[in-house]
Amino acid sequence: MCDKKINIAIVGLGFGAEFIPIYQKHAQANMYAICQRTESALNEVGDKYGVEKRYTDYDELLKDPEVDAVHINSPIPNHAEQSIAALKAGKHVACTVPMATSVEDCLEIIRLVNETGLKYMMMETVVYSREFLFMKKLYEDGELGKLQFLQASHQQDMEGWPGYWPGLPPMYYATHCVGPVLGLPKLDAEYVSCFPSGTISEDMHHYYNSPFAVETTHIKMRNSDLSARIIRSLFDLARQYRESIDVYGVDKSVEWPLIEGEPLVIHTAKKPEPEIPEKVQCPDFGHLLPDEVAPFTLGGVYGGDEGEDHLSFTQGAGHGGSHPHLAHEFIDALIQGRDPWPNAKQSANWTCTGILAHDSALKGGELVRLPEETFSE
Repeated sequence: MCDKKINIAIVGLGFGAEFIPIYQKHAQANMYAICQRTESALNEVGDKYGVEKRYTDYDELLKDPEVDAVHINSPIPNHAEQSIAALKAGKHVACTVPMATSVEDCLEIIRLVNETGLKYMMMETVVYSREFLFMKKLYEDGELGKLQFLQASHQQDMEGWPGYWPGLPPMYYATHCVGPVLGLPKLDAEYVSCFPSGTISEDMHHYYNSPFAVETTHIKMRNSDLSARIIRSLFDLARQYRESIDVYGVDKSVEWPLIEGEPLVIHTAKKPEPEIPEKVQCPDFGHLLPDEVAPFTLGGVYGGDEGEDHLSFTQGAGHGGSHPHLAHEFIDALIQGRDPWPNAKQSANWTCTGILAHDSALKGGELVRLPEETFSE
């Protein structure tokens, strides 16, 4: 094994603190620094996990020559500006979703990655969840046969979440359902059409000039006969938290359970009607990881025994054990000098799909094309 270690700095310590123990255990990572604007919160986390290098000023962190890469977990409005600043400062970037809230910022990140040779990875949890990895294995092993259609949903009640969330257009934060439908067949979105439905409380309309309760998007995939449907809601709709993907093939199809914690359902073609569906417990995929971080795919390892898990982790059922997969993919890509998955172009394509879907909804479902700069080679 290579003796090189990557010095990681985590920015934002709400959700971001979930990754500290993973990097500390990873043989090729050095959990070098943490950054948080509030000094008391910074010191609380730093003391808990024994991280000595601490910053309250992100710009000062970027001046530190010992930082190889930043893992950004700050609020959504800061993702693009912090990613761009890090790339300009010569740092590799991993950033929680979404990549940005404008097409222009997505394209700027692609430009900087091309210009500098640095690596960028959007840390999309669903494409490293055990459910997705199970469907991916079935597909790659040929069990599903030819793919015919995919659909995904991300529904969540965000009432009471912090400042920038109220009134957020559903598709602005859509990568949890865009990522898996594009990631499984490894295709790009070429164009989208999105229809809104329902209205959220009037007191939230002015934040983003958006009244929509639900946005439903059809995605046409480039160089393929495939299309996909995604459904997204954030407020004023009765639904348990759900990040899901359903995959329909000629030979087999796999559907995510309607209720969290229930088994997946596999439908097998040509069986007698009552035997077509079968409930299947999804296996864990910790065996794909180095031994030292594999246990982090299992529940209850982040917040300890005190119930300290971040709300997104609790609501999202531990994000399908994805966190150690994400951290390992980023570190391994930097060690190997390869692009992580998803890389900058793929991350931009997934993010712009949502941004442009909302534009389509504002235009009554008009077709909107993705920028060519986001297409894979």
